[in-house]
Formats: sequence, structure tokens, C-alpha cells
Amino acid sequence: MRHRQSIAILALVGWFVALYLGLHALGIGGELKCGTGGCETVQTSRWAVLFGVPVAFYGVVGYTAILAVTLVGLQPAWLSRRGPSLLAAALATGGVLFSAWLTYLELFVIDAICRWCVTSAVIMTAIWLVSLHALRTPATRTDP
Repeated sequence: MRHRQSIAILALVGWFVALYLGLHALGIGGELKCGTGGCETVQTSRWAVLFGVPVAFYGVVGYTAILAVTLVGLQPAWLSRRGPSLLAAALATGGVLFSAWLTYLELFVIDAICRWCVTSAVIMTAIWLVSLHALRTPATRTDP
């Protein structure tokens, strides 16, 4: 249960980070508070949009899916089931791979680092690690 709680909290924090970047991409919220200038470079690069959608919104959707799965998994009827943990791990694996690709682009193609993007990548990696650990931990039955 603690694994799912941890994942839910991390997903909520990641959701806010992705939403902040997404709202900026829509022109809401003004200049990104980054400190290095790299955020603007990354967010205005050609890689900031994928299939016509700002990349940050893929993060919003991903974090929302992970949060929803873990919240369902925290319900008493689902606590002892492995399904939510498997699905969270699968979603987090996709998120880590996507984050790794985006980080590669920042480092080697765009040549700029966005602190908010790195924060999101670290959060997704933490979710992935916790979800993998949850798969290795046997579920406990919590019948009254």
C-alpha cells in the first residue's frame, strides 16, 4: 500500500510540473521561472511539440493515468491485487523511456537544459523505481 501511496504523491507532483509547462506552452503564465534561460530554449524548440500537441501535455496525460491507476489500487477491493501495480509499472516504463528521449534531445540536439523538464524526468524515474519495487514486494491482504 505504501508503494501505491508514494506513487500517487509523486504522480500528483509530476502532474503539477507538467501542467505548469503545458500552460506556458499555451501562453498562459508568462515566462518560465527557470534561472538558466534553458527552459525557454527547450520550450520554443521544434521538439517542444509532438503531433501538434505540446510535449508537456503528454506528461499531464501520463501522470494523470498513473495517478488514476494508483488511486484505484488504493481502494480496499484492489489492495491485494497485482494488476494496479503492473499497470503503474508499465505506464511508468513508458514515461521513463519518453523522458529519456526528451533528455537526450535536450543534451545533444537542443543543447539546453530545462530544469522543469529534468524535474519531471526525475519524478518519473522515481515513480518507475518505486513501481518496480512494488512488483517485487508481495501484496498483503487487508481483510477486516
